[in-house]
Amino acid sequence: MEKGEEAVETVRITSQLLKAKTGEFDLESILLLKLPGLGLSDLGCLGECSSLEWLDLSGNAIAHLGPLSALKALAVLNISSNRVASLEPLAGCENLQSLNAAGNLVSSLQQLQCLLGLRGLENLRLSSPRAGGLSNPVCATPGYRHAMAEMFPGLKVIDGERVSGRGSELYQLCKDLDSSLKRFPSGGSGVGIAELGGSAKPWVAEGYWDLRPTRRSSIVEEAYKQFSEVLQECRELSKRAEDTIAQAERALNLRPDPSSYVF
Repeated sequence: MEKGEEAVETVRITSQLLKAKTGEFDLESILLLKLPGLGLSDLGCLGECSSLEWLDLSGNAIAHLGPLSALKALAVLNISSNRVASLEPLAGCENLQSLNAAGNLVSSLQQLQCLLGLRGLENLRLSSPRAGGLSNPVCATPGYRHAMAEMFPGLKVIDGERVSGRGSELYQLCKDLDSSLKRFPSGGSGVGIAELGGSAKPWVAEGYWDLRPTRRSSIVEEAYKQFSEVLQECRELSKRAEDTIAQAERALNLRPDPSSYVF
């Protein structure tokens, strides 16, 4: 080693580490694995965890995902805040349903084509503004969100926002309302503001966003915890929708029948 050259420490996943973290004697018996923020840079023997279904590798220094290609049962993967530029090995994770790769180095839409064969993929996150602004260079591509939806028509959630299925209509409606309100001047513009008579009708039925009863499977339990943040965002969005509608009606000086909405 030349003078002044610094040694780079490689933190490798070993069978001893995995057994210590999980309490399992056999690597093949591990179903759920949490290894966030350990400074890991080498996945080592992780590919031997053939039954692994839920994996958290967030906040490490991982650049290569090679061993993950052997994890055929993997359903939920979090590799956010690492140094990954290629997702190619994930093509072997044939049962993958949810992938969080925010805060990495994926630079183009072409680098996502390796995921096209994952028919069960429903949740894909490459950007997470609320988690410290984590992103990938590809997210700056013009029309990125539309291109993602076109590439992966089976996705239900892109970057934490529902694009299909339960809740997607609410996201889109709030966007449309926000866009409409921007056309109305505020302050002393002369637009009449009237107080609404009666209380606003609930946007969704009571209990709509409530968590479902916890399942027996530890994998499902962890999945519900993982998505609790998304559910909280949905609750906030529901409240925002109610406020936005009220603002729109006041701006238009409308007095709707409290028993129903007319759009």
